Amino acid sequence: MKIGFIGLGTMGAFMAANLQKSQHKLMVLDVRREAASQHLEAGAEWGTTPRAIAEACDVVFTSLPGPKEVEAVVFGPDGLLEGARPGLAYFDLSTNSQALMRRIHAAFAEKGAQAFDAPVSGGPKGAETGKLAIWVGGDRATYDRHKKVLDAIGDQAAYVGEIGQATVAKLVHNMAGYAIQTALAEVFSMGVKAGLDPLDLWKTVRQGALGRRRTFDRLADQFLTGRYEPPAFALRLAHKDVTLATNLGRDLGVPMRFCQLTLEEMNEALGRGLGQLDSRVPMRLQLERAGVEVACDPAAVQAVLDSDKG
Repeated sequence: MKIGFIGLGTMGAFMAANLQKSQHKLMVLDVRREAASQHLEAGAEWGTTPRAIAEACDVVFTSLPGPKEVEAVVFGPDGLLEGARPGLAYFDLSTNSQALMRRIHAAFAEKGAQAFDAPVSGGPKGAETGKLAIWVGGDRATYDRHKKVLDAIGDQAAYVGEIGQATVAKLVHNMAGYAIQTALAEVFSMGVKAGLDPLDLWKTVRQGALGRRRTFDRLADQFLTGRYEPPAFALRLAHKDVTLATNLGRDLGVPMRFCQLTLEEMNEALGRGLGQLDSRVPMRLQLERAGVEVACDPAAVQAVLDSDKG
């Protein structure tokens, strides 16, 4: 089976590499040819245009920053749609817009091809190790036929429902994470302002009812150490996810007041030029407002996590 992969960025490069490790023939494309160097060295073929990839491959994946880029790759000049043909299966791994994915699905169906929204969850580390959830919406029979290809990318591929439903699941997941992050920043700034050492506070709440569900473990990355660079996932990308989620809520007439507050926090951080830092950096703004500092020793934070294994 010949597979096309477009978008070799933070996530895409790892996912494409894992497809190659599974002995699939790969044709790749990125706006920067140098991003494909390791894949080309491993035997991948360079695709000159999205259209050329669609014409040559049985399955095509895209992993792109957002809806704008996906729309250009699909509908633009020499786009995927121009090369789509009966039997082609297209999976978009990006966090996308439900409305756009429905439009893409309909356009591909007119060509006898199948399009799927297939957003992933697990971050760059999950993409590298293959410990990645892939939520898929679209035709069930076609999904079943290509499940083994998806399994080469992630260990938790799951069919969600009709086209667009996987995108909704991804937006719910990511929006919940960033909303929780906003709340954690507020309560921890309160605790530190009240005189608790940040590390001691974290160790204490990890033993409570919520803590035993590991609700607070996400604070170990970036927030407790006060280090937001290099990013695990850049703020500018997270801002796109939160914007898509709040826009969907608006379109559906669902009040999302707390989620809007989360978006406002991200907007402020972007306005300060922090878009390239980690997506947790808006938490730093709350600490500034409270007049407190959190900068724990990374080794001490890791020691707390390691103690769970003993």
